[in-house]
Amino acid sequence: MNVIIFGPPGAGKGTQALNIVKKYSLYQISTGDLLRKEVKNKTVIGKHIENIISKGDFATDEIVNELIKNAIFDPLNKNKLIFDGYPRSLSQAKNLDFLLSSSNQKIDFIFFLNVKKETIIERIKKRKILEKRPDDNLTTILKRYDTYMETTKPVLDFYSKKSNFYEIDGDAKIEEISSKIDQILTV
Repeated sequence: MNVIIFGPPGAGKGTQALNIVKKYSLYQISTGDLLRKEVKNKTVIGKHIENIISKGDFATDEIVNELIKNAIFDPLNKNKLIFDGYPRSLSQAKNLDFLLSSSNQKIDFIFFLNVKKETIIERIKKRKILEKRPDDNLTTILKRYDTYMETTKPVLDFYSKKSNFYEIDGDAKIEEISSKIDQILTV
C-alpha cells in the first residue's frame, strides 16, 4: 500500500509515519529528512535549501520533487511508500499523482493530521529540547505554520474529496492517533 500523511510542522507526521513503517514494512519518504540530509552533507542544493529554510520558507517544489522522484521509481519501494510531509502544494500533489501513475502505482490512504496552532507551539518547544533541531525556533515555526496552512489549503481541498481521505484529530495523544490510523488501515 502507499500512504500520504500530512499536516502542519509539529503535527506528529514523522511519529505516525514511523509507526506505520514498522507495522506494515513501508518505506518512509520524509521530505524534511531528505532536505536535512542535503543540508548536513553540504551539497550545492543543500546550501540553497539551508538559505531557504533558515528564513522560515519552504524549499521549492522543483527541489522537493527531484528529491523524491528516485525513491518512487526504486523497484524495492513499489507499493510500499509512505509520504511524510509531501505533498505540501497543489503542484506537488499533481506531480505525485503523475509520478505514481508513471510507475504504475496509486495512493491507497491519505491522512491529514489537523492540529491547533497552540498544540504545535507546545510540541515544538518540547521537540527543540529533545531533538535539538536547528529549525525548531519559535519564530521560524510560527512562520512555517502560517505558510503551511496557507499553501496546503488547496492540497486539503484536492484530497478531501477522495474516498481514501481521512482527517484525524492531531491534538489527540500519540497512541490515540496511532490507534485511529491503524483502525483505518486494517479495514
